[in-house]
Amino acid sequence: MRVKHVDEILKIMRNVEQIRNIGIVAHVDHGKTTTSDSLLAAAGMISQRIAGEALALDYLKVEQQRGITVKSANISLYHEYQGKPYVINLVDTPGHVDFSGHVTRSLRMMDGSIVVVDAVEGVMPQTETVLRQSLEERVRPILFINKVDRLIKELKYTPQQIQQRFVEIIKEVNHLISLYADPEFKKKWQLDPMSGMVIFGSARDKWGISIPLAQKRGIKFSDIIDAYNKGKEAIEEFATKVAPLHEALLDAVVKFIPNPREAQGYRIPKIWKGDINSEVGKAMLEADPNGPLVYAISFMRVDPKIRRLVATGRIFSGTLRQGDEVWLVNAGKSAKVLQVSIYMGPDREVVDEIPAGNIAAALGLEDARAGETAVAVSLKDKVPPFEKLHYVSEPVVTVAIEPKNPKDLPKLIDALYKLSIEDPTIQVKINQETGEYLLSGMGPLHIEIAVWWLKETFGLEVKTSPPIVVYRETVRAKSQVFEGKSPNKHNKLYISVEPLDEETIKLIQNGEITEDQDVYERAKILKEKAGWDYDEAKRIWAIDENINIFIDKTTGVQHLREVKDTIIQGFRLAMKEGPLAKEPVRGLKVVLHDAVIHEDPAHRGPAQIYPAVRNAIYAAILTSKPTLLEPLQKLDIRVPQEYVSNVIAVISRKRGKILDMKEYGVMMRIIAELPVAESFDLAAELRSATQGRAFWGTEFSRWAPVPDNMLMDLVKKIRERKGLPPEPPKPEDFITPF
Repeated sequence: MRVKHVDEILKIMRNVEQIRNIGIVAHVDHGKTTTSDSLLAAAGMISQRIAGEALALDYLKVEQQRGITVKSANISLYHEYQGKPYVINLVDTPGHVDFSGHVTRSLRMMDGSIVVVDAVEGVMPQTETVLRQSLEERVRPILFINKVDRLIKELKYTPQQIQQRFVEIIKEVNHLISLYADPEFKKKWQLDPMSGMVIFGSARDKWGISIPLAQKRGIKFSDIIDAYNKGKEAIEEFATKVAPLHEALLDAVVKFIPNPREAQGYRIPKIWKGDINSEVGKAMLEADPNGPLVYAISFMRVDPKIRRLVATGRIFSGTLRQGDEVWLVNAGKSAKVLQVSIYMGPDREVVDEIPAGNIAAALGLEDARAGETAVAVSLKDKVPPFEKLHYVSEPVVTVAIEPKNPKDLPKLIDALYKLSIEDPTIQVKINQETGEYLLSGMGPLHIEIAVWWLKETFGLEVKTSPPIVVYRETVRAKSQVFEGKSPNKHNKLYISVEPLDEETIKLIQNGEITEDQDVYERAKILKEKAGWDYDEAKRIWAIDENINIFIDKTTGVQHLREVKDTIIQGFRLAMKEGPLAKEPVRGLKVVLHDAVIHEDPAHRGPAQIYPAVRNAIYAAILTSKPTLLEPLQKLDIRVPQEYVSNVIAVISRKRGKILDMKEYGVMMRIIAELPVAESFDLAAELRSATQGRAFWGTEFSRWAPVPDNMLMDLVKKIRERKGLPPEPPKPEDFITPF
């Protein structure tokens, strides 16, 4: 059965019209993996019985035992619609805010998404985030309203109330589509339940139906309620004979999600900045299997069986074959494809070749990273890479990690290296002073899963410290100019710093402004959107990953060009650890006003230039109202009205701020902002304050200055934790003012 299945899939993969690339996206615990399970069970990948059991596990156990919703599993499904066979490449993505990075990477491979919404909880913050992310990548949504059984069993809704609830959810999702979709799709992609774009059902009980199907089969809401009143057997019969979920979902996918050729026609101009009229551009618009190879890599995964990195991505043009030599655009080197395969859940089925429009896995591209573009070697230096992947959140929680058995240290170093490749939203650092290995992630759960992954894939038992929050350093005023001297006194740099305005920070965050952009185009955007002086904007030398800018305002300085790269490198190093508490610096504009550079290269190497740059920047930061920024998260809480005051008390006790409150029948929706540092025991406190009646979602909101009355205590604590003297340095420790 299995081999025949793969053969059938390969045959259909050659015809672009019969392919659909989709993903399942949703808020955590709204039932994505459950939905995928029903589809896998229908395709004969797992037994119906196991599907039921896997779903009975609670959220974290699903993560731990199956790893599926942490990793985004891929699978190719075979489905017949109106007598014609189709291949549906499915990507299951995680819903927890800590794993939004996986969603970002998955979206690059999809043309359509099934948005799953819990019928009781409705549209939650993470639903909004993933929908916004998918619309930015021009991925077309259809809607699955899940857990309808909860409306029947828990809330005892009548058929009219159930329909009313559906109308509310559809309205809310359509509002988000009109808010976030590109202008040409705002109307076109509105969800129309009458045409079958909305499916409602219960993934756990494996039934699902759309309005056209219900009309065709003569099913009414009262029939569904009757089945639940009769008991388990009646529901099972309803799910298998009357309204199987996989049929309703996959029929809607085939009908409404575009095939790769149609989708690439409007997606490529948005996600690729090259010339659409070039040979490569035309081949991608057409998803031409005979065109030059363009393979966009979304994931690098360690295959647990062979412990080697496997690249997974979407072929936008050409055909990926075993033995092909490809050019990795971002890495700037060539690599050989040793093996090509399609994913069947956790397993890879090796095949000879995979044509454009499909999702493929390749072995041998060890130097690739998530977001890499692999092209045919003949296109070397001719094809710009795809748009950078933009992550919604930033790593804000850190733990120190060490192996329980000291002799496992080399193994841990190798595993951490592979982990940071597999999940680029995790950062691994070594603290040079203490020799600790530091792991930074989006939240406590993200770190927990990373530690579990180390054990599962590499058999490593590790110890971790309690989680600590990562801060950022910044300034609130403009500094005077400081002279930074090199240790040999032969080089002098005159530098000042000032805070970047919010508009510029947004432009860098959204990827509208990048370091490798055309100078004139970048200056134009900064002038129009952030009010910069055009000449100053043209003189940007570097944009650091933590959103800092270096500007050269010098004129006629001799030998400056020769040390430009060294100065930039010195700037980047200074931005990695600020003077206040050795935390990364954010939102800083560093200006080089003048310089004296020694003519002899021997006297102006990195050992001379780095300290000159760093000392001037540090002194400038310390004199311009330095402060720490702390990460805030947005909290979206639904709670019965009688518990509202208790919830507000918890939030204000944790330095939180209420942003908005809305009434939804007997429920209140509270939107609040809360420092991440205060949120570690939030779940327990909210549960006890509401007797377990509140449900909530969180997402990264923004960076905000730490209150002044807490600043010096916090700086002291961080410095002591890092083994530094408790008092921060003074400007004169680095330099005398110029």
